Amino acid sequence: MSQHREMQVFLAVAQARSLAAAARTLQLSQATVMRTIASLEQRLDCTLLLRGPRGVGLSPAGARFADSCQRILQRLDEAEQSVTGLHASPAGQLTLALPLLMTHQVLAPIAVDYLAAFPEVSLATLAREELPRLLEEGIDLALVVGHLPSSSGFAVPLGQVRPLICAAPAYLQRWGRPASPDALAAHRTIATSSTGHAGEWRFADRVVKLAPQLTCSTPQASIRAALAGFGLTRCLSYEAHHELQAGQLLAVLEDFAAPALPVQLYYREGRRAAARVRSFLDFAVPRLRAHSAFQV
Repeated sequence: MSQHREMQVFLAVAQARSLAAAARTLQLSQATVMRTIASLEQRLDCTLLLRGPRGVGLSPAGARFADSCQRILQRLDEAEQSVTGLHASPAGQLTLALPLLMTHQVLAPIAVDYLAAFPEVSLATLAREELPRLLEEGIDLALVVGHLPSSSGFAVPLGQVRPLICAAPAYLQRWGRPASPDALAAHRTIATSSTGHAGEWRFADRVVKLAPQLTCSTPQASIRAALAGFGLTRCLSYEAHHELQAGQLLAVLEDFAAPALPVQLYYREGRRAAARVRSFLDFAVPRLRAHSAFQV
């Protein structure tokens, strides 16, 4: 029996927790299922199933192997269906990785409309600030801010975002607008430790060292503090898009800003990608490109 079939048999037993139930599902004899599991355990030199009076359970190694089998068989099924054209109808779970604030500021209404148009698809989002490993993490697409390595898979450009310094109007009315990056020394600043640059802010032609009065662990916390009028904070334009559009935050030092960063949808397999991936690209890319958060 092939390794592929062995994994199918083992996964059926693992999910049913019964040799007899798995045999009925697979339309095999119970003896064949038992021989297959025994052969698999012998080849792997590992106990996968724990047999008891109430059925079968999984050993720790069996539980890990079942998870691996499920991922492998799902990927094989998707690959075969995309080649043979059986994946013409988008269905299944679409996993999308993107920065946390991108979901709130940009994606949510687009995702809702996409799911209404493709009801057989379910969407799972994962918060990733860095470039994810698509294959290893089981991710279909990633919305990435920044430049991709040349060895990356397929990428669809969406637009750009820019680094900016911003503050609430009430703070600027009280403390004034800084005329240059050097003037930040006379202002209260809010730093973000998760960016790795809490003690300095980078501009187009210089790096300014800071002694921040407040350091937050996340960009959203820093933006909240800025909204409360505490001081100036540095973020990417999309991270405070709604607040900037509403005038709750105002950008300063724009003439000194660091270069804009590209925003891209990154995925694997190109035209061979599963229908749910292709359908999301076709539906979301025009809407994302038109979004004002990516118009710099």
